[in-house]
Amino acid sequence: MADGSLIVQPVIILGVVLGIYELILIHRDENFRGSHWFGHGIHAVIFMIIALFAVFNWDFFLEITTLGARNIPLISDVLFGRILVGVILNFKIHAVSSVIKGKVFAGGVSGGMAEHWFHTLVVSVLVVTAPYYWDVVANFLPAWLIF
Repeated sequence: MADGSLIVQPVIILGVVLGIYELILIHRDENFRGSHWFGHGIHAVIFMIIALFAVFNWDFFLEITTLGARNIPLISDVLFGRILVGVILNFKIHAVSSVIKGKVFAGGVSGGMAEHWFHTLVVSVLVVTAPYYWDVVANFLPAWLIF
C-alpha cells in the first residue's frame, strides 16, 4: 500500500455484490423446504465482507506487523496471504452449508444442504482476485456509489 491506510470502499461494494451472488448460489443449491438458505445467505455476506477486508488489506497487515520486511518465506508474501484467506473461505462456506446432511449415507436420495464445491471455488477465486479486478470494476460504478 502506497499511502499506508486501510481500504474500505471496495470491501463494502464487492462484499455486497459477491454476498448477493453467494446468496443466489445458496438458493439454487439449497432450495428445499426447511433449508434456511436466506439465513445462511446473510451469514455468508458478513463473512464475505470479512474475507474481502483481509484480502484488500493484507499488505497493510504485513506493514504494521513488520512481517513484510522480515522476508519470511510465504508469510511475507501478499499473494500467499490472499490465497490462504481464499482457501479458508472456501472450506468455511462449504462446511457451513453442509451442517445438515441428507440421507446419502443411509442409502436414500439426499435433499440435504451441501453447496457444490464448484460454486464455493468460484466465490473464493472472486474474493482472492478482487484486488486485481477492482480498478476495472470501479470505472463502471455510478458517481453516487463512490465515497
